[in-house]
Amino acid sequence: MLDSAISASAYDNVEIQKIGARSLAEILRNIPGIRAEAVTGEGNASYTIRGLPLAATGSKFVQFQEDGLPVLEFGDLQVFAPDALLRADLNLARIETIRGGSASTFGSNSPGGVINLMTKTGEVEGGSIRLSTGVDYGEYRVDAAYGGRLTDTVRFQFGGFYRKGEGPRDVGYDAYKGGQFKFNITKEFDNGYVRLNLKYLDDKVPFYQTVPIQATGTNADPNFVNYGSIDVRKDSLFSQNIAGFQTLDQNNNRTQGTLHDGIHSVVKSIGLESQFDVGEWTVTERFRFADISGGVNYNIPIVVGPAAGLLPSFGGPGARLSYASGPNRGVAITNPTTLNGNGLLALSVLNSSKANSYDNMTNDLRVSRVWNLGGGKLTTTAGFYKASQDIDTFNSLQTLVSDVSGGGQTSLLNITTATGVAVTQDGVLQYNIPGNTVRNRRTDVNYDVNAPYGSINYHTGRIAVGGSVRYDIGRVKGSLYGADLGGGRVGITAVDVNGDGVISLAERTTSVLPVGSPAPLNYKYDYLSYSVGVNYRVAESFAVFGRYSRGGRAAADRIPFTIAVNSTTGGLASPADGYDTVKQAEIGAKFRQDNITLNATAFYAKTSERNQQLTANPDGSLRQDRIERGYKAKGVEIEGTYRTGGFSLAANATFTDAEIESDPANPQLVGNKPRHASSVIFSVTPQYETDLFTLGFNAVGTTSNYAQDTNQLKLPGYTLVNAFARVRPMERVELSLNASNLFNKAAFVEVSQATIPAGGLVLARTLLGRTISAAVQFDF
Repeated sequence: MLDSAISASAYDNVEIQKIGARSLAEILRNIPGIRAEAVTGEGNASYTIRGLPLAATGSKFVQFQEDGLPVLEFGDLQVFAPDALLRADLNLARIETIRGGSASTFGSNSPGGVINLMTKTGEVEGGSIRLSTGVDYGEYRVDAAYGGRLTDTVRFQFGGFYRKGEGPRDVGYDAYKGGQFKFNITKEFDNGYVRLNLKYLDDKVPFYQTVPIQATGTNADPNFVNYGSIDVRKDSLFSQNIAGFQTLDQNNNRTQGTLHDGIHSVVKSIGLESQFDVGEWTVTERFRFADISGGVNYNIPIVVGPAAGLLPSFGGPGARLSYASGPNRGVAITNPTTLNGNGLLALSVLNSSKANSYDNMTNDLRVSRVWNLGGGKLTTTAGFYKASQDIDTFNSLQTLVSDVSGGGQTSLLNITTATGVAVTQDGVLQYNIPGNTVRNRRTDVNYDVNAPYGSINYHTGRIAVGGSVRYDIGRVKGSLYGADLGGGRVGITAVDVNGDGVISLAERTTSVLPVGSPAPLNYKYDYLSYSVGVNYRVAESFAVFGRYSRGGRAAADRIPFTIAVNSTTGGLASPADGYDTVKQAEIGAKFRQDNITLNATAFYAKTSERNQQLTANPDGSLRQDRIERGYKAKGVEIEGTYRTGGFSLAANATFTDAEIESDPANPQLVGNKPRHASSVIFSVTPQYETDLFTLGFNAVGTTSNYAQDTNQLKLPGYTLVNAFARVRPMERVELSLNASNLFNKAAFVEVSQATIPAGGLVLARTLLGRTISAAVQFDF
């Protein structure tokens, strides 16, 4: 690493197990430079690196890989983000990261960085069985892995996990259910190897959304207080009383779904990998096909307020409430002001998104050679990357009315007028979003990506210099379905959704898909990425480097159904709408000596972005805006490790100054900090280890940041402490105890409102409160 001008690190599975992370996002927030918003549960979290913008969800400028190939071609797809298709278990060997501009040419659509989960391949003979459980929350899990040799030249690895339970938030049902199985086998030859990889994932996890909380004080110094019995650290509006729902499928036929499925990820993949030395050349070939399907069901509150005040807005003067689900179904609510002790009513959008196909095929072929030249070594690499990414999804929407209760007890409500006319149907206000032009949508598109690339690196004496280039060519072709495409398409009509033979008030305005009027999506894009760097070995243990890079990121499914695409021709309104660019400069230093490592990198980045962003109206209700912006960020990333005897310390911090540089539609935002962008994020893990035990803690935190781009309401910073203890009472047996968020802090990551409203009620998401888990592991 001292002879390369890149920022890279590896996080091995032993250290990952120690911290007791509840999700991949909780693991990745310990890696330098990575900002991981781990509020959604175990999937569809949001990630960025070194101050690059995070205007929406997912990981737009960061690519997730598994064993060297992308999990999805794009990191911010609207049904599944890549982490929804990844699970960390005992088969995980390590997580490798490349941060900064060098990643621009390492992969397609990865200008900010690459996160690569590497699987064990049977190089170490033996296995493990791990049984774990939540001590103060409901989850039971079994992990197993085994690897070894069949012959002197054939080795294998297999294993996986299965778990079931309510999970770390109180929802009243088993929100986590499913598992994963992985297998690989490697045949070794004198000059290389061939490997077969198989994976099957079928897992359901919740997609946690915001809950109401009371905000007092000022925007600059707010005080957040739990609203009634609802604890923002452990509660959710998901409930055992709100499960099955009726809706229309993509052919406008009646169908049913369940909110309890949450994020349901199904992956069946097969991969082939080989590497051979052919004369002076090394040839590496990686291929994978992944059959990806499933769906995401969740309800997101858009308006929460006093029931007595909101009720007349929907049912008129004298409107009445009653329970539409749960143990009190049909029971009248005589006094809305005391409903559940908090008097709140919620209007939520039930979003049911089906992934018919996220099928993904990737192939990466590269050849490299090291040449002796002028007393140094010249390394040349040339390669070709080919990918095909399907996006076949269907999204349906409806609006629910419910109370607001913790402990998994939220129930749907029915509204009737003073004269007894039913305004809702089984808690459904409308089978669409009232007052919104967004209707049911379907996307059936294929993204075909071709990318030749190459690099040249020369190392002589103390100096290493190199450059790389990648040219991405994309073809996007398919069909879009949705009334919001215009052209006279009908998206609202009366439908007997529940099949009772009567059109209710809620069914009169049902969102339907104009299946007979597809709009084309048909365009091409191309962009050039490059990176140049120089490294100077000042001394045996110390080196400095510099790098300048330009990378790109294709727009994917964030631009259909917007003005960026002509709904008649399927072409782009402007070629610039097809991709965004990131330009980065870095200067760094690295130090390695005995038991100490230190790295420091100063960075500067300029980013152009076109995206869709969920924001709040002045009244607190939510809306989705299209944004077209320029951002810039500068800062310093520092990491280090220290070890002496049984004591070790790993720490990192990233200092960032980011701002919105341009926004033609909202010039008042220029100069503001992007929402959620903190000046400092950090992680520190001290531990002490002997043959008998390991004790330590992992602290992660951030300074304050703004809830929205208007820079009004400020979210307080936080430090979370996660303690761990591992005891080995006998050979091959280990007992462990992990306490995540030991001091039960409320760590606010998201507030939907830009300012504290008059009533003080805001919608927020926090990291998990205190959760304690215990495990026993048997090695053999």
